[in-house]
Amino acid sequence: MATVQDDFDLEERLRQPARGEPVWLLAKQFPHQGNWTVDEYLALVTDGLVEYVDGCLEFPPVPTKTHARVLRFLFELLRACVDARGLGETFSSGYPVKIANDRFREPDVVCVLNHQQTAAGEQFAGAADLVVEVVSRNDPNRDWVTKKAEYAAAGIPEYWIADPRDKTLTIFTLDDGATEYREAGRYQEGETARSILLDGLTVDVTAVFATE
Repeated sequence: MATVQDDFDLEERLRQPARGEPVWLLAKQFPHQGNWTVDEYLALVTDGLVEYVDGCLEFPPVPTKTHARVLRFLFELLRACVDARGLGETFSSGYPVKIANDRFREPDVVCVLNHQQTAAGEQFAGAADLVVEVVSRNDPNRDWVTKKAEYAAAGIPEYWIADPRDKTLTIFTLDDGATEYREAGRYQEGETARSILLDGLTVDVTAVFATE
């Protein structure tokens, strides 16, 4: 026997959304969390960052102005180095990296060097040599703990974390045969960071976090 709640639910399903309201019925056409496939994730069209973890979609925090400036500085620095030496390609945020069969991340910066250029497909990179994350104030553990462990497990040789909270740039390296990163250096304003993977590349940490 139908209940008052059943009648209410039916009425809500049939009601046309008013201007300015979310179109909930359209959202129901998409898979539920936990049921997304890799193909469905890769076919998703969105203006924001979306990551894929074991059938679920994750939405990183919206970048702030500071985040965007730090990202742009490090992207341009790495791209200039990689391009000048003819080492490979550098991508800004929005280009997914497959780090496991059930996991895709969208680092703020991705470097794919020549030895594995075949892994840099049109929709995603199947491997990477260096990734950068700019820490969000809303969820710092996402970059410092979760992604650090994932990138190491994926065998990405170098990982940079730029943290605007204390204006530090930390460089992690993956030693041969290791499954966890070793901290190669944590650099503050006034210091010069040095890449392990890209020999001779230095970074003025003060310039990274300059806001003007």
